[in-house]
Amino acid sequence: MASNVIARVRPDQLQHATPCTEWDVRALINHVVGGNLRFAAMVTGEPGPDGGEDVLGGDPLASFQNSFGALCEAFDRPGFLGQVFLTPLGEGPGALLVEMRVVELTIHTWDVAAATGRPRDLDQELVGFADSVLRSRPIPRGVGGPFAPEQPSPPGATGADRLAAFAGRVVPAPEHEAGR
Repeated sequence: MASNVIARVRPDQLQHATPCTEWDVRALINHVVGGNLRFAAMVTGEPGPDGGEDVLGGDPLASFQNSFGALCEAFDRPGFLGQVFLTPLGEGPGALLVEMRVVELTIHTWDVAAATGRPRDLDQELVGFADSVLRSRPIPRGVGGPFAPEQPSPPGATGADRLAAFAGRVVPAPEHEAGR
């Protein structure tokens, strides 16, 4: 899903503002790639990139795909799901790392799609999973937290739009509503 959205980002769209107001499209994709590499490093015990480090290079799609491949390889290790790791939320099993990446990848895929005018109707099963994970525990919101206060969802919003609104994104009205 993320790969398909990133593949459609044109070079002239890399500077577009995103719903993640601190990043343009390029910086947001860099954040996602860096996150994939940092989570893979958590599992392997190897050093990962720093949070603000530029790991994108000249080919955002290839960088994403390579980082996602490294992440999947790390997550595919025998016994990974039950192994305990130090996560950004404290100690937790590998399954928590998977949940965290699914949530972040789903929301940031929505961000890139919204910023580049692509359809925001993401895979419903994945969105449902990310939504249930995100709503299952308190999330850090506001200044210094990764999530802004929950925003209203417009009438007719898709599941992906409702997830984005819960994560603090301002969601535009669905296109069939926008012209009214």
